[in-house]
Amino acid sequence: MKQFVRRNTVKLSKLGRNRPKLQKWRAAVGRHNKIRKNRFGYTKSPRIGFKSPREESGKINGKMPLLISTSKDFSNATKENILIISRRIGAKKKIEFIKRAQEMNLTILNVGGKHGSK
Repeated sequence: MKQFVRRNTVKLSKLGRNRPKLQKWRAAVGRHNKIRKNRFGYTKSPRIGFKSPREESGKINGKMPLLISTSKDFSNATKENILIISRRIGAKKKIEFIKRAQEMNLTILNVGGKHGSK
């Protein structure tokens, strides 16, 4: 899917130069704005035609996300899922969930370092 980036992020650091979090798309406003006018040679703005296919919609890295908030949620997990540990889980339970995911050979998305890869 095409990535839409806010204009002038390449030039201005406050708009996201080397800061991808700030580069997210903002709609072009302004009287003479060429991007808003969809002029040829300027960056494209998002439209319905750029939407991802329905089969791929909602997936992360080609896998469906599955929120894990209790140990019972592991019974629904398969190879086609990518796990996301709930933000309400404390450190002790999180370590337990990471070990369990490693035993089942599943990927956890929101754990950094070596655990996130597999």
